[in-house]
Amino acid sequence: QEQLVESGGALVQPGGSLRLSCAASGIIFNLYTMNWYRPSPGKAREFVAGISSGGGESTTYADSVKGRFTISRDNAKKTVYLQMNFLKPEDTAVYYCFVFRGVRESGFWGQGTQVTVSL
Repeated sequence: QEQLVESGGALVQPGGSLRLSCAASGIIFNLYTMNWYRPSPGKAREFVAGISSGGGESTTYADSVKGRFTISRDNAKKTVYLQMNFLKPEDTAVYYCFVFRGVRESGFWGQGTQVTVSL
């Protein structure tokens, strides 16, 4: 069964850190680009960060998180991570993992993990 399961969300104070994980099953993980998204006003979900297939040599970030968040992957564990530092209240959201499989295969989403940044 193809599945993505996110974890690591929590309540954290502004300026704090969290590491989100997204564990994949049922797919050949190293073949695919992996992305993180979160909801935002006016958009169903906004892109947060992405990492290329294979060794993950290429990463991209939304301007709002650049320099604070780091995406990485461990193909042996079939897991993608999002290290979130210097968190701000506006980072509060449910974070979703997405596997992008190009135009010939449909991608799919995980169930999300809640991040709350508050005093």
